Amino acid sequence: MSFNTIPTLDLSLARSPETKESFLDDLRHALLEVGFFYIKNTGISSALIQDVVEQGKAFFDLPLEKKLEVEMKNAPSFLGYNKLGMEITRFKIDWREQIDISTEHPVPRPDEPLYHNLLAPNQWPDPHALPKFRPTYERYIQEMGDVSMEFTSLIAEAVGLPRNAFDRFFDDAQQHKLKIVKYPDLKELGIEGEAQGVGPHKDSMLTSYLLQASHHKGLQVQAPDGKWIDCPPLDGTLVVAIGQGMQALTQGVCQSTTHRVLSPARGSGPRFSIPFFQGVSYDATFESMDVPESVKELRSRMLKQRGERIDDIEFTFMSGRYHHLGEATLMNRIKSHPDVGEKFYPDLLKKIRQQQEQDEKQASKTEPSEQELPDAATNAHSSAIEAH
Repeated sequence: MSFNTIPTLDLSLARSPETKESFLDDLRHALLEVGFFYIKNTGISSALIQDVVEQGKAFFDLPLEKKLEVEMKNAPSFLGYNKLGMEITRFKIDWREQIDISTEHPVPRPDEPLYHNLLAPNQWPDPHALPKFRPTYERYIQEMGDVSMEFTSLIAEAVGLPRNAFDRFFDDAQQHKLKIVKYPDLKELGIEGEAQGVGPHKDSMLTSYLLQASHHKGLQVQAPDGKWIDCPPLDGTLVVAIGQGMQALTQGVCQSTTHRVLSPARGSGPRFSIPFFQGVSYDATFESMDVPESVKELRSRMLKQRGERIDDIEFTFMSGRYHHLGEATLMNRIKSHPDVGEKFYPDLLKKIRQQQEQDEKQASKTEPSEQELPDAATNAHSSAIEAH
C-alpha cells in the first residue's frame, strides 16, 4: 500500500462548523499516510501572493554586488543571502541561490544564551533598489505565521489532541522564517542530464508551507515504495510538509516525508519557490504528546499494510545531546553554513568537524552499503532541512 498522488485540502472547510469534521478526517488521513499535501483557500489574498512572487524575483535581478550587501556571512543570525552552490545535501551541491529572512527581533543582549543570536534583525535589500520588498515580506510573514498557528491547532484536533496542545512550544513573539529561492535551469548551469536543486531530505520543526512561485515541475515526494511522486505547482495553493519535530511530538503518528527538488529542464528558465517555516521557541524542551492509542493503532495498521515499521525519529533535539531546541538549531546552522561558523562560531565549528571525523571513522568501520548511505548523509549534514 503506497500513495501515488498528493492530496489537496480546502482550509475554508475547517472554518465552518458544518464541514470541519469532514476536513479533520481528510487531514488525519493526509497526516498519517502522506505527510505532504496541498492546501487551498488559506485566506492569504491573491494580491499579496502576487506581490510576494514579484518582489522575490526582483531580488534575484539585482546586481550581484547589491545582493552581497546582505550576504549571510555578514551576521551571526544566519539571515541573509547565499550565492549559488553554497550548500550541500547528501554529498552533492544544491544548485540554488537564496535569501533567508524571518520575523524581526532586536539584537540579543550579551547575557542571553548564544543560540538567541538566531533571533535578530533581518538584512533587508537596499530600499532604494527594492522599496516594496520589506513591507511585502513583513506582511507575508505575519499572515503566514497566523495561518501556520491555525493549522497546527487543526493538526492537534485531527490526531485527537486538545486544540492548544502545541501552544507551549511557541513564544509570544514567535520567530518564523522563510526563504526566497532561485533554481537556475540546466542550460544556465551548464550541466547535462540531471542536477540537484535540493537533495532528498525531510524538513525540521513542525510545519512548512511552500509557495511554488513559477510553473515548473521539480518538487518530488518519495512514497513508501521508493517511487518519486511529482508535486507540480497548482495555482492558489501552498504545499504543506510535516516536519520531523511534529513527527517526534506525536510519537510517529504524523508522517514527515522525504522530498527533493530537481533542477529545471534545459531552456525552461529558472524555478522560483518561497518556503515558509513555522518557528518554535528556541528555549523549548521537547517531550512527546499523549496521542490517543486509537490514533497510534491506526497509524501502526497503515504501516503494517505497507510492510513497514514506525520510523526512528531522526530529529536532532531528540538525541539527548542538547538541552534546548535553540542549541541544536544553532549547531545545525553552523554545520550548514561553515563560512558563517568560521567567522562567528569557530570553537563550535571545530567541535562539529571533530564529531564529523568521528562519525566518518565509525561509518568506515561498519562499511554501509550504497543503499544505507543516504540516511547516513541525512544525519551528518542538515543543510536541506529548510528548503524546497
